[in-house]
Amino acid sequence: MTNAIYLTTTEPFSGKSIIALGLMNLLSGKTEKIAYFKPIISTNGQEKDNHLETISKQFGLDTPYEDMFAFTREQVVELRNEGNEAIMIDTIIEKFKNLQEKNEFVIVEGADFMGRSTNLEFDDNISIAKNLGIPVFLIVKGEDKTVQETVSAAISTYKLFQDEGVQILTVVVNKLTPELTEEVIEKLKEGLPPEVIINVIPQDKNLGNPTIKEIVESVNGTALFGEHLFSNQVDHSIVGAMQLHNCLSRLKKNTLIVTPGDRGDILSGVLQANISKNYPKIAGIILTGGLVPEPSILKLIEGLDTVVPIIQVETGTFETVNKVASTESRIAHHNKEKIALAISTFDKYIDIKSIGEKINTFHTRNITPRMFQYQIVKRAKEQRKHIVLPEGGDDRILLAADMLIKQDVVEITILGIKEQVAAAAQRLNIVFDFDRVHIVDPATSPLFEDYANTLYELRKAKKLTLDMARDLMLDVSYFGTMMVYKGHADGMVSGALHTTQHTIRPALQFVKTKPGVNTVSSVFFMCLPNRVSIFGDCAVNPNPSSEQLAEIAISSAETSLMFGIEPKIALLSYSSGTSGEGEDVEKVRRATEIVRERRPDLKVEGPIQYDAAVDPSVGKKKMPNSEVAGQASVLIFPDLNTGNNTYKAVQRETGALAIGPMLQGLNKPVNDLSRGCTVDDVFNTVVITAIQAQQTI
Repeated sequence: MTNAIYLTTTEPFSGKSIIALGLMNLLSGKTEKIAYFKPIISTNGQEKDNHLETISKQFGLDTPYEDMFAFTREQVVELRNEGNEAIMIDTIIEKFKNLQEKNEFVIVEGADFMGRSTNLEFDDNISIAKNLGIPVFLIVKGEDKTVQETVSAAISTYKLFQDEGVQILTVVVNKLTPELTEEVIEKLKEGLPPEVIINVIPQDKNLGNPTIKEIVESVNGTALFGEHLFSNQVDHSIVGAMQLHNCLSRLKKNTLIVTPGDRGDILSGVLQANISKNYPKIAGIILTGGLVPEPSILKLIEGLDTVVPIIQVETGTFETVNKVASTESRIAHHNKEKIALAISTFDKYIDIKSIGEKINTFHTRNITPRMFQYQIVKRAKEQRKHIVLPEGGDDRILLAADMLIKQDVVEITILGIKEQVAAAAQRLNIVFDFDRVHIVDPATSPLFEDYANTLYELRKAKKLTLDMARDLMLDVSYFGTMMVYKGHADGMVSGALHTTQHTIRPALQFVKTKPGVNTVSSVFFMCLPNRVSIFGDCAVNPNPSSEQLAEIAISSAETSLMFGIEPKIALLSYSSGTSGEGEDVEKVRRATEIVRERRPDLKVEGPIQYDAAVDPSVGKKKMPNSEVAGQASVLIFPDLNTGNNTYKAVQRETGALAIGPMLQGLNKPVNDLSRGCTVDDVFNTVVITAIQAQQTI
């Protein structure tokens, strides 16, 4: 199940407040700890975001205000101009996760669409919901729309979210003309999948129309009288520029009269009408043009027992009327009547039971790259491990080590000569705390003789002499691997300056494989735009047998589980199912059978083509009864040639981040870097090595 939900709309003033207040009221009656989070707020010149303040005060939330949001809209614009969108998403994920850990449920509110670029805000909503991995409560505005316009907006928005891997829990059409309800529901059922819950809330002027207070703020007015009645609702507005009798004939309940400030006749006439039993109560009066009524008129007003809000503005009548017409209502914390009405409207029109069932059964289908990176760094920090980096002469290693130490991810030992490492650090503008970064020169280490003797004892049956062991122990790969073997480090990451064979040979010689594992293999975590997939084996085994392929698949599934990705294994080939023949296909088919025999608990499919494995539409056509086709998360390639070329092609053509290779099957974690690795590659590989070490007994 999920313990969070994302509220988003398609345009401004769609009625998020009704849904937010209703959901908060519903959930606060069922759970003790509930939080509200708005990643990007709009203060509109106020000290605090109106909606956050309303929610917090109405439900007595104990979350500090600064923890209820991540950025203001202005800060987001600045980050975007600087090209720092990744920082924005990472910060939002972190703040959301903190709330999620402390509370039983979190409601997340999307953008208000009040900025200049609604397209960017719409994209932000999709990106945030996707990276938080939570289902969406989609609110579509039906006000002033035809049936076709409303339905098209709902279906097209649904498809945009679905294309990005974001699941829509329910579609709510809000502010719809009541007469259109049945037709809209019918057409939405035709155009949306049956699992999407459809709700319609008819338009209610008591919720949608603004108060005098909201209009005063919109027109920048000054109160002359009746400030205590600013909560009056405005249902209609007229211009009092005609003769008085024509003005009176147009009065309706809760009408706002806009008239020049020198029209004493209109002013006195509508005030008299307001106390007459023959006319409806008015909402208020706006006096335009910066004009103040004559002293005699003011004296008349002051002597009335019943008065209405009278507002003075500097702007002319035409400009003021336009501002009044464009004023939208927002539910504020002091407006208890509207809050109560919003909650009762939610309870009346929203299918609470179905939504509750959906929340209980929701499971996120994908994990995004930003979410994956956040989670693995967080996991590494929870149980800090000691990682040795043998290649202290490489700048990338030093820069990554600096990042890891500053973020307090792991404990680090760097192999190298301390004076040389210190000089390189100074050149790179790195300030190492040498109490936290251990620099070890294998040749002068007090552990050198012990390590050489240990290697000799382990390999003397292979005709290794003690002198040969000493020579090998001067090699940083052997020294670093021995640190791991002896428990002086929890894992090793190397390969920036050395070949894969040079890096893993010592591990194969004396760290050895886990019990029951005969094949050491590798995986890459391919961080694609909408998901993280596991590719194996792309670095170690040139032409694995069926038995080896099966072991690679099982090891990769265990890795997948270790890193929070549900394993759905696709053993890849050039044909799908029973359509192809040949030695290569039979090898994959046999490997699939072995996996099913050994691990019947795993979801596996093979042979299967890449497109059928990852594309839902292709998978449904080629293998309609498969649990894996179209949604594979673990992709096993038939040989190293195919795997290595595919991961590099995907990486280059899609811009995907490839984390790895991560070696599987060893008793203790030793991982290899590409000689073309970046600083981020080193950082990420150390992180996954630390997580592997957490699983090592």
